[in-house]
Amino acid sequence: MRIALAGLLASALVASEGSFSPARSSELLEGLREVFGYSLSGFLLDGALTAIKIAVLALVAGTALGLLLAVMRLSSFAPVRGIAWFYIWFVRGTPIILQLVFLYDALPPLGIKLSSFTTAVIGFALNEAAFMAEIIRGGILSVDRKQSVAAAAFGMSHHQTLRRIILPQAMRSIVPAMANQAISLVKGTAIASVIFVNELTFRSQQIVGQNFKFFTVFAAAGIIYLVMTSAISVLQSYLERHFNMEREPGRPRGLARLRLWAAGPAAAPDPAAHSTPPAALKWAAAEVGGVPPRKPDGSDPFVVCRGVHKAYGSREVLRGIDLTVNRGEVVVVMGPSGSGKSTLLRLVNHLEHLDRGEITVEGKLVGYERWNGKLRPIRNLAKARADARIGMVFQHFGLFDHFTAVENIMEAPVQVHGVPPAVAREEAMRLLAQVGLTFHADHLPHRLSGGQQQRVAIARALAIKPDLMLFDEPTSALDPELVGEVLTAMRRLAEAGMTMMVVTHEVRFAREVADRIVFMDEGQIVEQGAPSEILDAPVHERTQRFLRMVDRIPA
Repeated sequence: MRIALAGLLASALVASEGSFSPARSSELLEGLREVFGYSLSGFLLDGALTAIKIAVLALVAGTALGLLLAVMRLSSFAPVRGIAWFYIWFVRGTPIILQLVFLYDALPPLGIKLSSFTTAVIGFALNEAAFMAEIIRGGILSVDRKQSVAAAAFGMSHHQTLRRIILPQAMRSIVPAMANQAISLVKGTAIASVIFVNELTFRSQQIVGQNFKFFTVFAAAGIIYLVMTSAISVLQSYLERHFNMEREPGRPRGLARLRLWAAGPAAAPDPAAHSTPPAALKWAAAEVGGVPPRKPDGSDPFVVCRGVHKAYGSREVLRGIDLTVNRGEVVVVMGPSGSGKSTLLRLVNHLEHLDRGEITVEGKLVGYERWNGKLRPIRNLAKARADARIGMVFQHFGLFDHFTAVENIMEAPVQVHGVPPAVAREEAMRLLAQVGLTFHADHLPHRLSGGQQQRVAIARALAIKPDLMLFDEPTSALDPELVGEVLTAMRRLAEAGMTMMVVTHEVRFAREVADRIVFMDEGQIVEQGAPSEILDAPVHERTQRFLRMVDRIPA
């Protein structure tokens, strides 16, 4: 790097003089020696170290405060959002030099005596926080909201979701902007000279004040700044590779590699193995939550919905739903788009708040308590979801993009239910074998087909030992040839006695697997009954029209 800079510097000097005599050459070499001599000067390097200390401390503190401000900006509580917005607006709108001078002059009269160095760190940290807040907020908003919903469905708290799911994915867009800000901060420490901080630029000025060699001294300072900022660029490249979600498949990194080592060789996938065809899977009752295989007889209500209402603004989505699902029963919910099917499932798991009515699972409210004759959400909603042991499979898979297949399955057992990582990995590998994906254990979701992703999602839901499984149109996002492998896995669950609520338009699956079909339209249950009754002899005209549209009964 120094050779290249010397070449550029020599070219510039030659161009400015228009000639290159031996005497001039000797002067040029002497000038270069002076520049590099100053760049290695202990006096300037001490100033550079001071600049680095200010930048590092300010960046760490500013990032921490920026994260807090970013979360505040995303809060649903308006006063909290307002405080964060005002701080960011004020700090970004005023020059940093004025902020430093204000702190330097305003604190002593208040009885707060700080050194110039400490004042500079505080000033830069407060300034950086405003910019970091917007960088982090932008990164958080870049992550698909479905990731947060999936984490919430498995009982992860807001803090866990932010730390484990959102921020690791957001870092891909945060790192470049943060690196730019860090480089600006390192160069901006020169402003601290106005409050007499003995950093690199201030020391350069001191030398120039004695020998008046502006060019050589400040060229040396420029070289030192370039080295410092280049180090940040190298770190940026490393972090971008670390947070790359498109890394080579089959090569676990970081925590994945550590977990693989901790679990021992028995837990590692055998490269020689191949995917087991889903049709060959054998499910045991103990493997899906310990529910003994049985046919529902109507005597054991498990999910009970009473007078359920839900609206989004002025649009009423559910209008007085009354529904009972018995233990071990497979209930398929059908109906046109917008009829409230998916909303009903999300209310069962308390991913949405009820407006009126109540829903109990195994006789218990999920995330609500009775207060003055009404229901109100409890404070620890995440724990309530976790305790309910409700597994959920989403239409668009909802896998965590930065985790491998096996890590997706391990996440809720380890983080929510406290299962030791080695035990969770062993269980995850067993579930992957059951859905025929052993060889894909260390593949990231984007390396899997849609059908494979959905089977991983089913295994992830089973990993929490659920008593109830919710399927929200699990095949609608799949190509037709991939639908069969997902439905086969669902059939095995039904045969094992798992209580299931399934939103789907797969009529053949409903006919073969469902104990009961519920048809909904415009937020109400139009009719319900055995598959033979609803599919072959629907009573309501709306049901008949819907089935004609899917070409399942003659027009």
